Amino acid sequence: MNTTTTASIDSSLLEQLVAALQQLNKPSIPIDVDLWDMAMIAAYLKRNVQVVRERMACLPDFPKAIRLPTTSVRAYPLYRAKEIIAWANSHQEKH
Repeated sequence: MNTTTTASIDSSLLEQLVAALQQLNKPSIPIDVDLWDMAMIAAYLKRNVQVVRERMACLPDFPKAIRLPTTSVRAYPLYRAKEIIAWANSHQEKH
């Protein structure tokens, strides 16, 4: 491998590391105002996205979706993070 190839690989690796660090340093949104999509809800509930979408989100007591207007045919639902957390906590067993 010549020095030009090594330098380009090092540069590419450096760019990847910078991108990864930028993702880690994103400012967090306060839970009181954050909106979660199905993937974020699934991660929080430690469930598969499909299970959340098909078995939980359709329950009558599940928080209502927020659907922002878009020009596309399908508006993906968002949910208030604090409502999802409260909903999950409401299902804690009582002793």
